[in-house]
Amino acid sequence: MEPSSHARPRETVAELETAIAACRVCRDRPIGSPLPHEPRPVAYLSATARILVAGQAPGTRVHASGLPFDDASGDRLRAWMGLDRAVFYDRARIAFLPMGFCFPGHDANGGDLPPRRECAATWRARALAVMPAVDLVLAVGRPAQLWHLGKDARPSLGETVAAWRDILARSAFPCVLPLPHPSWRNTGWLKRHPWFEADVVPRLRRLVAERL
Repeated sequence: MEPSSHARPRETVAELETAIAACRVCRDRPIGSPLPHEPRPVAYLSATARILVAGQAPGTRVHASGLPFDDASGDRLRAWMGLDRAVFYDRARIAFLPMGFCFPGHDANGGDLPPRRECAATWRARALAVMPAVDLVLAVGRPAQLWHLGKDARPSLGETVAAWRDILARSAFPCVLPLPHPSWRNTGWLKRHPWFEADVVPRLRRLVAERL
């Protein structure tokens, strides 16, 4: 069958990033309470990057700077990956697509709220479609693991990360490596699970190096 002359042209990375930057869905058509501040979507898409960092949502520092993982969490994540800032932010090689593009606000205890549900429903499939080169997804945190692993995600974050070998061995494409969030709030988890730094981090560094 001949393709329809009225078929929608494939979106480009630049077109989609422009649309995402203008997004105000969580403020104007929210699921539940609206975003409590002016949105500032943060996502770095790439048509050539082989590595996708799929995080949760920006924190306050990232909301202010507009740069993904521009905080202490980013310092730890870069150390895990064995990268300096220049390579980490090379958009030709590494893309960033959090589950929520905007800082979601704080909960009653001063922690960050979960990623806004509007983001994934509105943008995630379209964003992944313009990044065909991605063959490694770093699923940072529970929301990203549930999205990218589906039924292969275990009942908890800890169990999912512990199953990293089985998850990497799946035949699914792209391959997914589940990671805890590198926030200081997870320092206790990391101390209780020394196998993460001993086993997962070296494998993570090899997977990253192979793609750079």
